Amino acid sequence: MRLRTVLIGTLLAAGSFAGATVAMQVLWPAAPALRSPPLAEMPPLPATSGASVIVAPATITLAAIRDFVERDAPRNFAGKRDIPVSQLLSNAEVAWTAARGPVAVAGRPDALVVSSVINGTARATGQLSAQATSGVSTALGNLLGKDVGRSVERFANRTLDQRADIRGSATVTLRPEITPAWRIEPNLVAQAAVADANLSVAGLKLNVANEVKPHLDRTVNEHAGAIAARLRNDPFLENAARREWAKLCRSMPLGAAGAGLPNLWVEVRPVRAFATQPRVDAAAVTVTLGVEAETRVVAAATKPDCAFPANLEIVAREERPRIAIAVPIDVPFTEVNRLIEARLVGKTLAADNSGAVEVTVRSAQVAASGNRLLMSLKVTANEKKSWFGLATEATVHVWGRPVLDPERQMLRLADVALDVESDAAFGLLGAAARAARPYLATMVAENALVDLKPFAANARKGVETAIADFRTSADGVRVDAAITELRLTGLVFDARTLRVIAEAEGSAQISVTALPPRQ
Repeated sequence: MRLRTVLIGTLLAAGSFAGATVAMQVLWPAAPALRSPPLAEMPPLPATSGASVIVAPATITLAAIRDFVERDAPRNFAGKRDIPVSQLLSNAEVAWTAARGPVAVAGRPDALVVSSVINGTARATGQLSAQATSGVSTALGNLLGKDVGRSVERFANRTLDQRADIRGSATVTLRPEITPAWRIEPNLVAQAAVADANLSVAGLKLNVANEVKPHLDRTVNEHAGAIAARLRNDPFLENAARREWAKLCRSMPLGAAGAGLPNLWVEVRPVRAFATQPRVDAAAVTVTLGVEAETRVVAAATKPDCAFPANLEIVAREERPRIAIAVPIDVPFTEVNRLIEARLVGKTLAADNSGAVEVTVRSAQVAASGNRLLMSLKVTANEKKSWFGLATEATVHVWGRPVLDPERQMLRLADVALDVESDAAFGLLGAAARAARPYLATMVAENALVDLKPFAANARKGVETAIADFRTSADGVRVDAAITELRLTGLVFDARTLRVIAEAEGSAQISVTALPPRQ
């Protein structure tokens, strides 16, 4: 009887315990529903978010300039002049012909000097007049006899011909300037030099340099002036700029921002052109050219309107050669949510490493508010120490400030903290659960990361594809352009989109080794 009573009591106690446990699991109230913290109003992101610049030195080698002048400059010169020599001669003149040698081009800090040697011949001619010969014949006949006089008369109307070598040089000095009208002003000065040489005609000495130099000066200046006029009026600089301007005015594909998202494009619209004045050195003439452009991300390919500037802006300071193309990378918050959930969902945290409570993240959603992001986490908290194994589900809210990590190309959260209203979510599990709060914030800070490397890689690929169109090597012109780095430089967002500002950096160089022939 006593044993029976003990057994019945034990069974009743066990049943009461089991019933109480079941009742607690079924009837225990879930964490109270929390009101989501209010979000600040977010103005839409502006359409245009970046400025780009391309600065490229254009180097024209002195060899190209030499070949251009060698091809176009005249090779032969000629002239003549009537001269009064004496009463003995009639029809007297000095005629000269000359040819230039190979052209030499030298650069100095203030000018470009083109020179060539000139070699030729001066020829003085004339006839002994009959009147002068008759007078000499009579005088000699009276003095020496009639036979001598008659022999002198035989020289009447005979042509006299004297020659002398011409040695000199022609020098053209240029101080080229670029004008705002996209033209080259050569600022050219030409001069000729002739070495002294003398001719003796009928007893009269002629200085060849004095006779030839004025004519040679005039001839050299005429030809130099024609070259200067051609350079001054030639639109080759404007035509080349228009061609590259049209290439730059375009939209470039960037690819999709994520799985299931549409392709994006970056639109480039050049708005300003500038240049420095030519710089001359011992090897080349260098002009630094630059273009500024506006960039924006668009959802489809566009054909922007890029009016070519009527005037080229001349700047005094030479800028560092570079390519810097701003590329806004737009990431929708739907994609941000997907990337963060992939890192957080399923993560389990044991509070205080004691095992008293485990907190597991079930879902995560991100919303923008002012300069912060609000992360709403649906979590399950399980109490492990007691026999009851109490559990609750709740949505907790975590605030964080988005920070760009340019070195790792990551987006992370700083100043992470639980919203004050989230305390009630753990209240029913007691002190052990409340101890999980700082660890939950730490877990969010460590794992709520957005890897931006795929987006940056897509952006770089798009820019590299566009830059490849500028690389050319034909007709004596070589254009080298390359992207060397893509850096993440800024971060802005609105309620729907997270925009990372990237800058593609590179270098550009234009080398001219042959100038176009005269048309």
